Amino acid sequence: MGGSGSGPRLVADVRAALRAAADPDRARGMQAYLKTTDPCLGVRLPEVRRLTAASVPPSTLAELTAAATALWRGATAREERYAAIALTGLPLARGALSLLPLYEEMVTTGAWWDLVDGVQPRVRDLLLAHPTELGPVLRDWARSPDRWLRRSAVIAQLGARDRTDTALLTEVVEVNAADGEFFVRKAIGWALRDLAKTDPQWVRRFLDEHELSPLSRREAAKHLS
Repeated sequence: MGGSGSGPRLVADVRAALRAAADPDRARGMQAYLKTTDPCLGVRLPEVRRLTAASVPPSTLAELTAAATALWRGATAREERYAAIALTGLPLARGALSLLPLYEEMVTTGAWWDLVDGVQPRVRDLLLAHPTELGPVLRDWARSPDRWLRRSAVIAQLGARDRTDTALLTEVVEVNAADGEFFVRKAIGWALRDLAKTDPQWVRRFLDEHELSPLSRREAAKHLS
């Protein structure tokens, strides 16, 4: 398995596996839930990940990148984009800085919460592995006219726990605190609520010192006593 040329076989393998697992009834429900016009196959996300991991494995990072890019750009169903994101979660890709342009493409062309939030763990892992390189990138994203890049900058550290760069989090939240965009306001609350699991005092102090939208504040304080 693997070896030269495994990339195209991987793409074909994933597409075939997804279609074999399709459930038209569930697909209609998914499409309605996501409020998307993109066709859905009706394959649950855990199953997409399982099928992707079980397909022809890439032997190099270059093959993985090519396969993920092909699945993303050539997707005719939502699940193919989920599979592209799943590929970038394989150990071969973890912390690979060369994948950053693809992640940015996924965020800006995916342009909806399920896809953008699916890329979030990849961005976090890059930040943890390459903080010097990723810090300026996220600061730029936080100021982007693209709402999905702004959301991505705000939620980038979800799950970082005690490795959270609070100075970076403060900056990306502050520059977006007055943003009227629902998905950005929700992201601010989510990011703060996540950090409150490990550093509630910091979050309480942040809330005391900053003006946030009612939505952001409500989400942030959800689990604070």
